[in-house]
Amino acid sequence: MVPADLLSRARAGDGEAFRELAESHRRELQVHCYRMLGSFADAEDAVQETMLAAWQGIGGFTEERASLRTWLYKIATNRCLNARRAASRRPARGWDMSQFQPPVPTPRDEAAWLQPFPDAFLLEGAVDQPLGPEARYEQSQAISLAFVAALQLLPPRQVAVVILRDVLGFHASEVAGMLEVTVPSVNSALKRARANLRRRQQAAGHQPPPAAGSPAEDAIVAMFTRAWESADLDALVALLTDDVFIAMPPEPFGYEGRDAVARYWARQFAAGRRFDLVPTRANGQPAFGAYLRVPAGIRHAAGFYVLTLDGDRIGAMTRFEASVLPWFGLPRSLPAR
Repeated sequence: MVPADLLSRARAGDGEAFRELAESHRRELQVHCYRMLGSFADAEDAVQETMLAAWQGIGGFTEERASLRTWLYKIATNRCLNARRAASRRPARGWDMSQFQPPVPTPRDEAAWLQPFPDAFLLEGAVDQPLGPEARYEQSQAISLAFVAALQLLPPRQVAVVILRDVLGFHASEVAGMLEVTVPSVNSALKRARANLRRRQQAAGHQPPPAAGSPAEDAIVAMFTRAWESADLDALVALLTDDVFIAMPPEPFGYEGRDAVARYWARQFAAGRRFDLVPTRANGQPAFGAYLRVPAGIRHAAGFYVLTLDGDRIGAMTRFEASVLPWFGLPRSLPAR
């Protein structure tokens, strides 16, 4: 229940009272929109639109129909559904694979707009809200890059239903009210979404990663950092699973398997190119800003990497463009060594 005096003031047009009511939900709404959209930038836009719509509609809000949190989730979910249905989010682009030097990358059914999510936002209470009794996913699993990427391949309504029901634990009747559909429709969409996600998880066949910040995770990260910064290709390949995959959004392809990845990395390190890594975290996973080392002068950003651990190995690595670095408090360049 929200304080009655705050709600009355907000309904009367008191912006400060509205902010006090709504801002405490901003971080969790941003995570929700990110899961829906797979894009950190799009999620920020969706939350801004949600807050504006809530401010404009607060006069008609009543807790007799839903809690403030549920009402905000309804607005945010529908903003995200509109964005998911927009054809412009899926730009069609043809790729001529003959333009690539061997190894030729492997086409993949990946979301071109996928972006990483900074752990700093998660630490600020964004995923620390009490979940409903029907939540099925651990919160760390539900923000992982692989899970968010899998969601992007589902139809929009299935995405909304599986997040609201299985991640956040809302009751079917609450979700039906948010989406303005029937409870049987919600249950049907949830059944299909679960089946689709289960097929992708079974196809991947991965082992659970070590706990975040555990000695096991720290050891893998340390070995990867040493091998990468010294361009020790043999040591890097030894850390990989046999079916490792390197994704490179927004390109809908990557390199699959140890041999292909090894040859791709060999090209990266060719001609003596070396990189320095600055550690951070994204989606609850180890991540790094990569900077090209030069004999003298400024080291410029060359990309952003997120590791997906598979037991005591690296099962996937996703390379993002350097434009995401500011979200993680990382600079575009480093001073000379």
